[in-house]
Amino acid sequence: MDPRVESFVMVHNIAKRHNVGTLARSATAFGVSELILVGRRDFNAFGSHGSTSHLRFRHFHSLHDARLYLKERDCDICGVEITDGAVAVNQHPFRKSTAFLLGNEGTGLSTKECEICDFFVYIPQYGSGTASLNVTIAASIVLHHFGVWAGFPERTRDGNKFVVAEKPAKQVINGCHIFQKKAVIEYRPLILSFMVPAVFCYQW
Repeated sequence: MDPRVESFVMVHNIAKRHNVGTLARSATAFGVSELILVGRRDFNAFGSHGSTSHLRFRHFHSLHDARLYLKERDCDICGVEITDGAVAVNQHPFRKSTAFLLGNEGTGLSTKECEICDFFVYIPQYGSGTASLNVTIAASIVLHHFGVWAGFPERTRDGNKFVVAEKPAKQVINGCHIFQKKAVIEYRPLILSFMVPAVFCYQW
Protein backbone atom coordinates (compact mmCIF):
# COMPACT_ATOMS: atom_id res chain seq x y z
CA MET A 1 0.00 0.00 0.00
CA ASP A 2 0.95 3.65 -0.45
CA PRO A 3 3.05 4.64 2.60
CA ARG A 4 1.37 8.05 2.54
CA VAL A 5 -2.03 6.55 3.39
CA GLU A 6 -3.27 7.87 6.73
CA SER A 7 -6.28 7.42 8.96
CA PHE A 8 -8.08 10.05 11.01
CA VAL A 9 -10.82 9.94 13.60
CA MET A 10 -13.39 12.74 13.67
CA VAL A 11 -15.87 13.30 16.49
CA HIS A 12 -18.54 15.98 16.48
CA ASN A 13 -19.98 17.28 19.76
CA ILE A 14 -19.35 14.00 21.51
CA ALA A 15 -21.87 13.55 24.32
CA LYS A 16 -19.70 11.65 26.80
CA ARG A 17 -16.40 13.44 27.27
CA HIS A 18 -14.62 10.43 28.74
CA ASN A 19 -15.13 8.56 25.46
CA VAL A 20 -12.48 10.79 23.86
CA GLY A 21 -9.89 9.33 26.22
CA THR A 22 -10.74 5.75 25.31
CA LEU A 23 -10.98 6.72 21.62
CA ALA A 24 -7.46 8.15 21.87
CA ARG A 25 -6.20 4.84 23.21
CA SER A 26 -7.69 2.93 20.27
CA ALA A 27 -6.51 5.58 17.81
CA THR A 28 -2.89 5.29 18.93
CA ALA A 29 -3.07 1.49 18.88
CA PHE A 30 -4.25 1.41 15.27
CA GLY A 31 -1.98 4.07 13.77
CA VAL A 32 -4.32 7.07 13.52
CA SER A 33 -2.56 10.28 12.46
CA GLU A 34 -4.91 12.80 14.09
CA LEU A 35 -7.99 12.92 16.25
CA ILE A 36 -10.19 15.75 14.98
CA LEU A 37 -12.63 17.38 17.38
CA VAL A 38 -15.47 19.35 15.80
CA GLY A 39 -17.62 21.69 17.86
CA ARG A 40 -17.15 20.78 21.49
CA ARG A 41 -13.45 20.64 22.30
CA ASP A 42 -13.10 19.86 25.99
CA PHE A 43 -12.66 16.27 27.03
CA ASN A 44 -11.73 14.04 29.91
CA ALA A 45 -8.69 11.83 29.45
CA PHE A 46 -10.13 9.04 31.57
CA GLY A 47 -9.40 5.68 29.96
CA SER A 48 -6.61 6.94 27.72
CA HIS A 49 -3.83 5.27 29.75
CA GLY A 50 -1.47 8.03 28.66
CA SER A 51 -2.13 7.55 24.95
CA THR A 52 -3.18 11.19 24.44
CA SER A 53 0.53 12.06 24.72
CA HIS A 54 1.18 10.16 21.47
CA LEU A 55 -1.70 11.53 19.39
CA ARG A 56 -2.09 14.78 17.47
CA PHE A 57 -5.32 16.69 18.08
CA ARG A 58 -6.96 19.26 15.81
CA HIS A 59 -10.08 21.31 16.45
CA PHE A 60 -12.61 22.86 14.06
CA HIS A 61 -15.68 24.87 14.91
CA SER A 62 -17.77 23.41 12.08
CA LEU A 63 -18.15 20.24 10.04
CA HIS A 64 -17.67 22.35 6.91
CA ASP A 65 -14.22 23.53 8.05
CA ALA A 66 -13.21 20.00 9.03
CA ARG A 67 -14.31 18.68 5.66
CA LEU A 68 -12.31 21.35 3.80
CA TYR A 69 -9.19 20.45 5.76
CA LEU A 70 -9.56 16.73 5.00
CA LYS A 71 -10.27 17.30 1.31
CA GLU A 72 -7.13 19.42 1.06
CA ARG A 73 -5.32 16.28 2.18
CA ASP A 74 -7.11 14.18 -0.48
CA CYS A 75 -8.88 12.26 2.25
CA ASP A 76 -12.19 10.37 2.07
CA ILE A 77 -14.69 10.80 4.89
CA CYS A 78 -16.30 7.57 6.01
CA GLY A 79 -19.34 7.58 8.26
CA VAL A 80 -19.53 4.68 10.69
CA GLU A 81 -23.26 4.06 10.62
CA ILE A 82 -25.86 1.53 9.52
CA THR A 83 -27.42 3.30 6.53
CA ASP A 84 -28.88 2.31 3.19
CA GLY A 85 -25.87 1.61 1.02
CA ALA A 86 -23.43 1.16 3.91
CA VAL A 87 -20.79 -1.49 3.21
CA ALA A 88 -19.69 -4.08 5.75
CA VAL A 89 -16.32 -2.96 7.10
CA ASN A 90 -14.82 -6.43 6.61
CA GLN A 91 -15.16 -5.87 2.86
CA HIS A 92 -12.55 -3.09 3.18
CA PRO A 93 -14.19 -0.56 0.82
CA PHE A 94 -11.32 1.91 1.20
CA ARG A 95 -9.45 3.73 -1.59
CA LYS A 96 -7.03 6.14 0.09
CA SER A 97 -6.48 8.09 3.30
CA THR A 98 -9.71 8.06 5.26
CA ALA A 99 -11.26 9.98 8.14
CA PHE A 100 -13.81 8.04 10.15
CA LEU A 101 -16.70 10.10 11.43
CA LEU A 102 -18.27 8.71 14.59
CA GLY A 103 -21.68 9.86 15.69
CA ASN A 104 -23.28 10.71 18.99
CA GLU A 105 -23.41 7.72 21.32
CA GLY A 106 -27.18 7.86 21.61
CA THR A 107 -28.49 9.03 18.24
CA GLY A 108 -25.74 8.09 15.78
CA LEU A 109 -24.82 10.34 12.87
CA SER A 110 -27.03 13.35 12.23
CA THR A 111 -28.27 14.45 8.80
CA LYS A 112 -25.58 17.17 8.64
CA GLU A 113 -22.89 14.67 9.55
CA CYS A 114 -24.07 12.23 6.91
CA GLU A 115 -23.99 14.97 4.28
CA ILE A 116 -20.20 15.39 4.51
CA CYS A 117 -19.49 11.65 4.22
CA ASP A 118 -18.26 10.08 0.99
CA PHE A 119 -19.37 6.60 1.99
CA PHE A 120 -20.46 4.57 5.00
CA VAL A 121 -19.40 1.36 6.68
CA TYR A 122 -21.16 -0.74 9.26
CA ILE A 123 -19.97 -3.54 11.55
CA PRO A 124 -21.80 -6.83 11.04
CA GLN A 125 -23.18 -8.35 14.23
CA TYR A 126 -23.93 -12.02 14.77
CA GLY A 127 -25.63 -12.04 18.17
CA SER A 128 -29.13 -10.89 19.10
CA GLY A 129 -28.54 -9.24 22.47
CA THR A 130 -27.76 -5.63 21.49
CA ALA A 131 -28.73 -3.20 18.76
CA SER A 132 -25.39 -1.40 18.52
CA LEU A 133 -21.88 -1.06 19.93
CA ASN A 134 -20.22 1.51 22.16
CA VAL A 135 -18.57 4.23 20.06
CA THR A 136 -15.06 3.29 21.17
CA ILE A 137 -15.56 -0.40 20.45
CA ALA A 138 -16.98 0.44 17.03
CA ALA A 139 -14.05 2.74 16.30
CA SER A 140 -11.54 0.05 17.33
CA ILE A 141 -13.02 -2.50 14.96
CA VAL A 142 -13.17 -0.10 12.02
CA LEU A 143 -9.67 1.28 12.59
CA HIS A 144 -8.22 -2.22 12.82
CA HIS A 145 -9.79 -3.13 9.48
CA PHE A 146 -8.42 0.03 7.89
CA GLY A 147 -4.94 -0.70 9.25
CA VAL A 148 -5.07 -4.20 7.76
CA TRP A 149 -6.18 -2.81 4.39
CA ALA A 150 -3.53 -0.06 4.44
CA GLY A 151 -0.78 -2.48 5.39
CA PHE A 152 0.32 -0.54 8.46
CA PRO A 153 3.40 -2.25 9.94
CA GLU A 154 2.76 -4.10 13.17
CA ARG A 155 4.31 -2.52 16.24
CA THR A 156 7.24 -4.31 17.89
CA ARG A 157 6.32 -6.52 20.82
CA ASP A 158 8.16 -6.97 24.09
CA GLY A 159 6.95 -10.03 25.94
CA ASN A 160 3.17 -9.98 26.07
CA LYS A 161 2.76 -6.27 25.25
CA PHE A 162 3.61 -3.85 22.46
CA VAL A 163 6.48 -1.39 22.83
CA VAL A 164 5.29 2.12 23.73
CA ALA A 165 7.19 5.09 22.32
CA GLU A 166 8.76 7.65 24.62
CA LYS A 167 6.27 10.32 25.65
CA PRO A 168 6.71 13.89 24.41
CA ALA A 169 7.73 16.49 26.99
CA LYS A 170 4.84 18.04 28.87
CA GLN A 171 4.15 20.10 31.92
CA VAL A 172 1.47 19.77 34.56
CA ILE A 173 0.10 23.01 35.96
CA ASN A 174 -2.70 23.05 38.52
CA GLY A 175 -3.56 19.47 37.69
CA CYS A 176 -4.03 20.28 34.02
CA HIS A 177 -1.85 18.53 31.43
CA ILE A 178 -0.17 21.15 29.23
CA PHE A 179 1.05 19.81 25.89
CA GLN A 180 3.73 21.54 23.88
CA LYS A 181 3.22 22.75 20.30
CA LYS A 182 4.67 19.59 18.74
CA ALA A 183 2.03 17.45 20.43
CA VAL A 184 -1.05 19.53 19.52
CA ILE A 185 -1.48 20.95 16.04
CA GLU A 186 -4.13 23.64 16.21
CA TYR A 187 -4.90 26.12 18.95
CA ARG A 188 -8.19 27.59 20.08
CA PRO A 189 -8.82 29.01 23.56
CA LEU A 190 -10.38 26.23 25.62
CA ILE A 191 -13.28 26.96 27.93
CA LEU A 192 -12.96 24.27 30.55
CA SER A 193 -14.13 23.56 34.05
CA PHE A 194 -10.93 23.02 36.00
CA MET A 195 -12.89 21.14 38.63
CA VAL A 196 -13.02 18.15 36.28
CA PRO A 197 -10.00 15.87 36.80
CA ALA A 198 -7.71 14.96 33.90
CA VAL A 199 -9.13 17.54 31.52
CA PHE A 200 -6.62 18.55 28.86
CA CYS A 201 -5.56 22.11 28.02
CA TYR A 202 -3.19 23.38 25.35
CA GLN A 203 -0.26 25.76 25.79
CA TRP A 204 1.58 27.71 23.07
